[in-house]
Amino acid sequence: FRVAPPHLCLSLLRFGRIGRLVTRAAILSGKVQVVAINDPFIDLNYMVYMFKYDSTHGHFRGTVKAENGKLVINGNAITIFQERDPSNIKWGDAGAEYVVESTGVFTTMDKAGVSMPQ
Repeated sequence: FRVAPPHLCLSLLRFGRIGRLVTRAAILSGKVQVVAINDPFIDLNYMVYMFKYDSTHGHFRGTVKAENGKLVINGNAITIFQERDPSNIKWGDAGAEYVVESTGVFTTMDKAGVSMPQ
């Protein structure tokens, strides 16, 4: 399934437990499209594995694969960044309207400002 047109396009900082949960909820809602994920610590192929076989949330019943450097979930290609400093990412170029802070690092408005779409 593909969200067209999406009601909301968002990106994620990190693809850990919270990032995967937000991604799954976005897909299941049909109203939110994840367009980019930044995680400098997780390899793309491991992202596929973790999302497909999540030990907390269970097996994802849709399709998940790596293709052309992107994470593809149910046909939706998600741009992957592996940037340690999120201020270097041009979130807007990836189509993001919002960025979900799921690192626990950017806990103030000043710190979070570096992760907002440009």
